Amino acid sequence: MTTKDKVARRKLSLLELATDLDSVSKARKVMSYWHQQFHEIRRNFQPFEAAGPIDQPPGDASIP
Repeated sequence: MTTKDKVARRKLSLLELATDLDSVSKARKVMSYWHQQFHEIRRNFQPFEAAGPIDQPPGDASIP
């Protein structure tokens, strides 16, 4: 597993935790993310959920 894969997995874990806890605020605090970071992560992962955990920079809609 590459570093990029590990970072993407951690970000996906944050989104899963927020769903499990039913609280974005609690999930952010547990995993030490800021409010803005959470929403950027969610925005970046949403278009690619069906394809799996693909971490894309904002505005980059291409899938590698």
